[in-house]
Order: sequence, then structure tokens, then C-alpha cells
Amino acid sequence: MAQAAEEIRDRGRRVWTVSGDLSSVPEIHRIANEVKESIGRLDVLVNNAGVFPTAGFEDVTEEIWDSTLNTNTRSQFFLTQALVPLLRVAQGCVVNLASAGGYEPWRTHIPYNVSKAGVIMLTRALAKELAPEIRVNAVAPGVIIVPGEETIDHIPETRFPMQRYGTPKDLADAVLFLAEGTSYITGHVLPVAGGSLTI
Repeated sequence: MAQAAEEIRDRGRRVWTVSGDLSSVPEIHRIANEVKESIGRLDVLVNNAGVFPTAGFEDVTEEIWDSTLNTNTRSQFFLTQALVPLLRVAQGCVVNLASAGGYEPWRTHIPYNVSKAGVIMLTRALAKELAPEIRVNAVAPGVIIVPGEETIDHIPETRFPMQRYGTPKDLADAVLFLAEGTSYITGHVLPVAGGSLTI
């Protein structure tokens, strides 16, 4: 977070950061209150917090289940709820991070799959609830390779129609499009998966 903030400052923009545990509703309320007090305006909320635990069916514990659902799904609902007053004034928008895993089950990732399927339905439900003042959409990334993951084994690139993995820029471009590239799309989940959700 500090590096990203510094890069933004280098471009001549103001940056304000706050950190907290988004799996905790009291922490979400604290973060939202800091946003209200320090900024007082919110045009775009990107719900990007997420965890990706790996565990076989018989190894999934209550702790893994709760941590995954709380971070990946519940946080998006309660952070949006807490910040709706600011978003409504600005007639802003919300972009949620779903996943191709919300459509296609993956072995050893049941809590993750369930959490991201929940994000897809949450996006559609919030879009109806908050229209017409606030648009709510989501992106559903497939395999996105971030710096440091280049040597990790992944599904072969040939499994994707685009014949390559996604990049952080691919994902950021999709989020930016939903945030400011259109004013008449809400309740939409945009796949960013190289042309395939069956991965």
C-alpha cells in the first residue's frame, strides 16, 4: 500500500491511506468513519479485499470457512453499507472483485468458490437496491499473474482463448471501465479471464 501511495504522489496527486481488518465489521465501521472525517466525499468504492485459502474438503475448518466468507463477501456488503451516504451524494459507483471461481468450482477451494459466487449475487442485489443513484458492478478475473508469481505453476496458457495469462493492468483497465467508462451499466459482472471461465 505504501508503494502504491508513493507512486500516486509522484504523479502529483494527493493520497490518504487507512488500514484495517475488513473481515471485522467494527473495523469496517472505523475505516468508513475515517473516510467520512478525512475526505468527506467518495466517488468510487472498489471492494478488493480477498483471501485464497487452499484446503481439501475434509480439511476445511470453521476458521477457514469464516475467514474466507467474512473477508471475501461479508466485507463487501458492510463496507458498501457504511459508505453509501457518501456514494449517494456523489452519485458514485461500486466495483466489486468477484472471480471466475464464482462461476466454476475449483478443487480444494470450496470456501473461496462459495464466497465469490456470493459476490456475484451481492453485486446484482446491490445494483437493484441502490439504483438509480449508485451503480454497482463487478469484475470476475481468471488467472492474473502479479509480480513474483511468474515462476508458480499455473494452468497452461493454451487453455485460454487469448493464449496468455491476465496482468494487473488487464484487471485495472476493467475496473476503470466500470468506474468511469459508462453510466448505464449496473448489476453487470465483467469476466476478465482471457475468453474462458472454464478454467
